[in-house]
Amino acid sequence: MQVTFESIFTHGHVVVENNLYKHYHFPEMLSRYDSNFIEYKTLPSLDEFKEAESYLREYHLKNGQMHVKFKFPENEKIPMDLVNYLNLAEYDIGFLELYTIQPDQFPAVKDHPDIEVQIVTQKNLMAFLNLQYQQDIVFGSNYANQKAELNKKTFDNPNFMQLLALYKGTPAGAVDVIIKKDTAEIDNLGVDEAFQKKGIGSRIQKFVMDTFHDKTIILVADGMDTPKEMYKKQNYQYLSYQYYCQKVEER
Repeated sequence: MQVTFESIFTHGHVVVENNLYKHYHFPEMLSRYDSNFIEYKTLPSLDEFKEAESYLREYHLKNGQMHVKFKFPENEKIPMDLVNYLNLAEYDIGFLELYTIQPDQFPAVKDHPDIEVQIVTQKNLMAFLNLQYQQDIVFGSNYANQKAELNKKTFDNPNFMQLLALYKGTPAGAVDVIIKKDTAEIDNLGVDEAFQKKGIGSRIQKFVMDTFHDKTIILVADGMDTPKEMYKKQNYQYLSYQYYCQKVEER
């Protein structure tokens, strides 16, 4: 099975599609940049980008959204004339990396008496939601409240599994697992800052490997962030990259 960025789940609905791009929109969470963006099928010319930029800005402003975001084709670098324009327009430019692993390739992880990984059920849902809220509040109460509603809907979705990690009984880490026929996607993996470097993230991942031992595990990492180095040490295999740019308009 070939895994590409198209294999990655997107919280969003395609509202416009043409030969050049897909426009994703997610009215359930307008403040989530990764759910409200344009994704190019082929590299745009500078004029084509400017036209799409004007369209997306106008569309977002009508919905009270102050950002614009664009994703570029997989394994394609942004043309230099467009890079120069983005820099002058003060866009943030970054890239994502796609990784995959077969569960039996994940390193052995010893059991730890202080760490317990649980599937989220009605019994521990509130603890899961509270932990996520604490992590999301740094982006503002509006974002955190919308994310909480999204987490509740995800809980009811049979194609998702939410996991909660406890350290000595205290909620310390969480992840969403997106389940498809051949893959299980690790998404939104996070460990509370107070509990980091205790092996919690590894034990969450090992739980995923054991639960979905018959699937290919996939995830996306920030190409400029440190977790990707951890994934490499854990035997994840790098597959491809995708550039993006985004800008938040001043109010």
